[in-house]
Amino acid sequence: MILPHCRQEQRAWQRHNLPVFSLDEVGRGALAGPVCACAFVIRKPLKIKGKIPKLIRDSKQLSPSQRQKMYTWIKDSPQYAYATAFTPAKAIDKVNIRQANFRAMRQAIEKLSQKTGYRKFVLFVDGNDPIPGLKQIQYCFIKGDARIFSIACASIIAKVTRDKRMRQLAKLHPQYAFEIHKGYGTRLHYRAIKKHGVSSQHRKSFLKNNL
Repeated sequence: MILPHCRQEQRAWQRHNLPVFSLDEVGRGALAGPVCACAFVIRKPLKIKGKIPKLIRDSKQLSPSQRQKMYTWIKDSPQYAYATAFTPAKAIDKVNIRQANFRAMRQAIEKLSQKTGYRKFVLFVDGNDPIPGLKQIQYCFIKGDARIFSIACASIIAKVTRDKRMRQLAKLHPQYAFEIHKGYGTRLHYRAIKKHGVSSQHRKSFLKNNL
């Protein structure tokens, strides 16, 4: 297995002499709940202290306990900073999921810029779709969360953050078991929709055939 590395970040720092904000999102394919984006940055370019844990990789390859462990490692490391943002189900229905992803990413970038004081930076985006409406230089990486350290970190943070939000929503809507499937289209979730109908947290545009 090829683990994420920092070579792309180092090349960007050397070329542009700017910090790199790396972006990833989770929840794109869920039937309920928000999409969550994370912007992540290494505070001190060209110098990453310590050994990178082998569990820093695409969040989909990790168990919940492994993700939580790596989330805590990132959170407790002073050389890293991050910010997250959500676009809720109602807005996803209004603007479509692609634009909802972009909205959450732009909000996460703005929050991280305010948090760190960085006003000039380069963007690394997971996937092949640059974020519209931004002046920063952008690099897109297909499967970046499996190849690039900072995008993998953003992936883990976004996943843990969204899962926490879904557990909170489960307390408000216990009949749907959001804490189990996190809003995705499992048999359990479809059975709950059939029995109880849709809630305010469901993406109605994703469930047209179920309404």
